[in-house]
Amino acid sequence: MEDMVDSIFEKLKQKYNGKKVFLTGHTGFKGAWMLKTLSLLGASIKGYSLEPNTKNDLFFLINGDLICDSVIADLRDKDRLEREIVDFQPDFVFHLAAQPLVRLSYEIPSETFEVNVVGTANVLDGIRLLKNKCEVVLITTDKVYHNNEWLYPYRENDRLGGYDPYSASKACAELLIDSYRNSFFNSKTYSDHKKSIAVARAGNVIGGGDWSKDRLIPDVAKAFADEKPVVIRNPNSVRPWQHVLEPIAGYLLLGANLTEKPLEFNQAYNFGPHLSDALPVEEMLKLTIKCWGKGEYIVENDGTHPHEAGLLKLDISKAVTELKWKPKMNAEKAVSMTMDWYSEFNNNLNAINSFTESQIINFLNA
Repeated sequence: MEDMVDSIFEKLKQKYNGKKVFLTGHTGFKGAWMLKTLSLLGASIKGYSLEPNTKNDLFFLINGDLICDSVIADLRDKDRLEREIVDFQPDFVFHLAAQPLVRLSYEIPSETFEVNVVGTANVLDGIRLLKNKCEVVLITTDKVYHNNEWLYPYRENDRLGGYDPYSASKACAELLIDSYRNSFFNSKTYSDHKKSIAVARAGNVIGGGDWSKDRLIPDVAKAFADEKPVVIRNPNSVRPWQHVLEPIAGYLLLGANLTEKPLEFNQAYNFGPHLSDALPVEEMLKLTIKCWGKGEYIVENDGTHPHEAGLLKLDISKAVTELKWKPKMNAEKAVSMTMDWYSEFNNNLNAINSFTESQIINFLNA
């Protein structure tokens, strides 16, 4: 694949147009952006996910039911999941479905492990039943690393771990994936199974249509729309912020590379921003206020909140070197694009589908 300084829209369209893509988590925030992007690339999509939460979920705003075969079901329903995968006979599988929230994982720890670990095993078991060639990209998180909260950015071969249930569940999922790759999808027997399994680890994503609880940008969007101050807990926590379309382009590029060299790219890759854009929460908040034109915030941390990592950075040199992927936007541009979406949502809701589409096309053609 050529360098991403050139437009990748047509290159990706050549890989995905007319192909069958099984997408888990298609009703979620990142999944809906992935769904819309795949539809613009001409893919035939079957989605598998839980019911969206509200009428304002991005899945509804982009008319998700009209651009995919939408299956509303649980990853833990092994029989249903296997049946849907086998019936569809996909060319690609992108596994995004998860319990994705750190703070919620403290409230439902066992369910978090069930969804993120057993759910991933169920996806892979479904793929085992396929007779056709299939490229698989499994999405985990930047939080799979054993976090020492040092300045050194984490590389793909660093130790895995997890303090909170969410992070630990994703690290467990990575161990499970590695076991399946060795046991059932081994490179030495590729000619028999014809499956290539890759892992993508992305940092904190932002973008329009995220309404998740206890996340910075959704809290900002709601507060600013109501003309109330934003309440933040950990102003000094550093995260690798990036617009949601950055890793999505990375996932799609990884999948495309798997079609060309399935035994070379069946590895783990970090997708994050440049190190200069790994910013503290408070600095990100100031950028949102600048882009919105107004807004206030207050810091409230009484010490009763569950533990969350304070410092986390990713080394993306492997994806840059091997996949020819790199971030297109700095933090300010990512924030500006995100706040533009929420402004359009508040002021011109009927046009939000076309607005979302234009953001994707402009990004991929940049």
